[in-house]
Amino acid sequence: MKVLLIGDKDEAVIAHKCIPRALTLASKDATCEWLPTVEIQSAADIASQFPSAIWCVPGSPYVNMEGALTAIRYARENGIPFLGTCGGFQHALIEFARNVLGVADADHAESNPAAATPIISKLSCAIINQSEPLFLLKHSRLSEIYGAEQIVESYQCSYGVNPKLQDRFANSGLTFSAFGAARAVRAFELDEHPFFIATLFQPERSANSNRPHPLIRAFLSSATL
Repeated sequence: MKVLLIGDKDEAVIAHKCIPRALTLASKDATCEWLPTVEIQSAADIASQFPSAIWCVPGSPYVNMEGALTAIRYARENGIPFLGTCGGFQHALIEFARNVLGVADADHAESNPAAATPIISKLSCAIINQSEPLFLLKHSRLSEIYGAEQIVESYQCSYGVNPKLQDRFANSGLTFSAFGAARAVRAFELDEHPFFIATLFQPERSANSNRPHPLIRAFLSSATL
């Protein structure tokens, strides 16, 4: 079971060190391979890797944002199990806005501060090396995976969903399924996809305590179906 890690590997990034261990803890059958965003010029660059699953990892802004978006789109359109965490969450939302909702100028305020439509904007309060209690949408896939409607997760993040623009995703087939204080969006899932979940939090950090994470376990299980 090959998990393709989309991102620009940096050993100084805590999540990058945690992800391989988190995958091993979740399944002994999982192997991972990094694909730097600069090496992604088309969907063919993803297809040629024959991934069982795709994980768009933290560490944005990416060297090649379009490469990351291409990989996300490939997973979405081809039914490949997908997990996006932190930067992966942010860019998965941008990809959906551009290619499903038709918002061609949907963008990220960090990589493009002058963006006309900043789907991702700076959080009013950054969540750096902190945990946050979350409320999961009842009957969502995420709540079923956790077996709970309230959880606590860890972050390393300064950007999230622009609250002024989140209504654009209503009735789109994309469901916001985890929320922080004041109903701030922290995760979403695609209703008709075999497994497509993106979280602003970083479940991979569970590897630091040597425990398998239920979300990563569910992600890998979906890749074996």
